[in-house]
Amino acid sequence: MTSVSSAPAATAARPPKAHGAVVASVIALVLIGLNLRAGITGASALLHDLQLVLGYGPLVASVIPSIPTLCFAVAGAATSWLTGRLGVEKSILLSLAMLAGGLMLRGIPSTGMLLAGTVLGMSGLAVCNVAMPSFIREHFAHRTSLMTGLYTVTMTTGATVTAVAVVPLAQLLGSPSAGVGAIGILAVTAFLGFLPVALHAHRHSVRGTSGPVSPWPLLRTRKGALLTAIFTLQALLAYALLSWFPYMLTTMGLSAADSGLMFGLMQLVSVPAGMVLIAIGSRPRMLRPAFYLVSLTMLIGIAALLVLPVSLAAIPAVLLGFGLGIFPLVMVMISRSGQDTAETTALSTLAQSTGYLLATVGPFGMGLLHSATGGWTLPLALLLAIAVAQIVVAHHLTAKNTAKTKG
Repeated sequence: MTSVSSAPAATAARPPKAHGAVVASVIALVLIGLNLRAGITGASALLHDLQLVLGYGPLVASVIPSIPTLCFAVAGAATSWLTGRLGVEKSILLSLAMLAGGLMLRGIPSTGMLLAGTVLGMSGLAVCNVAMPSFIREHFAHRTSLMTGLYTVTMTTGATVTAVAVVPLAQLLGSPSAGVGAIGILAVTAFLGFLPVALHAHRHSVRGTSGPVSPWPLLRTRKGALLTAIFTLQALLAYALLSWFPYMLTTMGLSAADSGLMFGLMQLVSVPAGMVLIAIGSRPRMLRPAFYLVSLTMLIGIAALLVLPVSLAAIPAVLLGFGLGIFPLVMVMISRSGQDTAETTALSTLAQSTGYLLATVGPFGMGLLHSATGGWTLPLALLLAIAVAQIVVAHHLTAKNTAKTKG
């Protein structure tokens, strides 16, 4: 397994970029990061209100939080092919157009439009998710850790601000549908911000010498299997929590506004957590401790949510927020894996499409189990088991790195 601290493999030669192009790429990366969870957390914070206003039943209520991970699996699987046809930058531009259109479509107060807009927007998000490690590798080959850290920090910042602000925004606009639709304005900004980058890449296109790499045979390799496994487990935990945490607290007795604040706190903690974990994991012999730390914290956070009274919701919010910090650590490993950009895209496609497909069980299963049992004990107990599995996979994922460091 390629370690976080190892240098990336050589990529296809690119002409030196002008300072303005570099600045534009950084700005675009920040704007994209701000959008990559905002549409999910914004809807999560308003799920209860949307169900009350639109009147859909428990089946639809369980399906809606499952759409993002399902789209990430299906649409994400096509990213390797799409980037091979259009290039990384044009594929990202197309994905941002889909994201903006889908999010604004959700602003129409109809269950059908909510579902259709979520499918369109999350499909765009899927392509962007998978393509971003390759974008970082191509444009910031010698700064992958720094730029992945910046990208994931802005991602979490966008999610945090949206989670906190969307409930009062919906109240101000007089409709939860208008609240989720307004998030699309942020995606339009990302599209406009990335447009100069895509145009610059079109004018200065340089194709690598390697052909496209099929992602699926990589699942038979140790690297591909372990990356896919760790991504699947962290995604399952993350999207189960991102989809249901505020709703869970609301049904336990907190107000919607307070639940949104706790949701925002969880997201806020994950910002510095990701940076700390990247810093720890980049040091010699510290990659395995970094994975142990984040996985154990997630385990303790789920247990705290299970046993502590809702009045102490801030404790599990902080612990779970730190546990969500595993995502940038995994993304750095994906960005630095592969012999070239094509293989990096293939590994990213494999890990994310397979991982999100399996992770769909999380949000959907949480909703159905809650509806069936009338409580959160069984769903949270299953999340505990998944957190234990994440510790085991993290142990094997870092075994080669640990042995290489000791040698």
